[in-house]
Amino acid sequence: MALHNRVSADLLKERLAAETFNRVTISFYQYAKITDPQLFRDQLYQGLFDLAVFGRIYVAHEGINAQISVPEHNVDAFRTFLYSFDFLNGIRLNIAVDDNGKSFYVLKIKVREKIVADGIEDPSFDITHRGQYLDAAAFNELSAKPDTVIVDMRNHYEFEVGHFENALEVPSDTFREQLPMAVDMLKDQKDKNIIMYCTGGIRCEKASAYFLHNGFNNVFHLEGGIIEYSNKAKEHGLPNKFKGKNFVFDDRLGERIGEEIISKCHQCGEPCDDHTNCANDGCHLLFIQCKKCAEKFQGTCSDECQHVYNLPEEEQALLRQNIDKGHHVFNKSKQRLRPRLGDR
Repeated sequence: MALHNRVSADLLKERLAAETFNRVTISFYQYAKITDPQLFRDQLYQGLFDLAVFGRIYVAHEGINAQISVPEHNVDAFRTFLYSFDFLNGIRLNIAVDDNGKSFYVLKIKVREKIVADGIEDPSFDITHRGQYLDAAAFNELSAKPDTVIVDMRNHYEFEVGHFENALEVPSDTFREQLPMAVDMLKDQKDKNIIMYCTGGIRCEKASAYFLHNGFNNVFHLEGGIIEYSNKAKEHGLPNKFKGKNFVFDDRLGERIGEEIISKCHQCGEPCDDHTNCANDGCHLLFIQCKKCAEKFQGTCSDECQHVYNLPEEEQALLRQNIDKGHHVFNKSKQRLRPRLGDR
């Protein structure tokens, strides 16, 4: 069999919509030494394809990072297959909090230089020398102490729609930018309790090791990230210290953790925490849009994009030539985009 997808996205989405069974969205990661990432990638693809697993997985010499959708009836078989690899045996699987079963429609497994692009080039950096894990109860207890600093190790657009009480934002577009920025922001607080968190644990685990590498003394990170925290807080009846929505990197673009809406529509300013991608294929800007503005602008981010969206497809295709959207997200802290996208 071909170890990659050969079916069109439209057909795959139709097949997903026609499924008569439920799916479970699961994320997991593991830092480990993988000698031959390509071989491991191919073995993984074969096994997951046979179980009708969809998702996005990155494999590197430093480990694996995965967000997937598993048919409910195949979850046990999936766990058995995954645990058959020695370095994955018994690892924690983060189960999505707010799941519609439509998070992914295709299986993509890619070999990368790193599972989390970090920009770290110091050969003495050791990912295994990391901070202490905190479970949900320990997080609530330590985060309430006055000598504790809570650091959000996610991107600015994730923080905007949801974060823990009193968390410090490191306003960056990428993890690579964020690491040195966070160290600089906290350079005078090296003896305080530093708690880091992220979506599922992978970024804050590496960040905790980076902080220790840079001379911080009391470094902690939330085990399993926001996803595990939410599940355990519910399971044990703990107070939920997370406010708003947890951004996720799949077709859902978010899962509800706290009932509060702490962000605003980027077009009209009304309370809203629903991310979307601009419907103009030449833009695809990631931004927050309320239902009223979605109807008014037809899912686009501006008058300009709405005009392009309504052009014949042939004209749109010509306009898209040589456009590099890159990492195209709305950042309210940068002057390259106006606060009201509809005014662009």
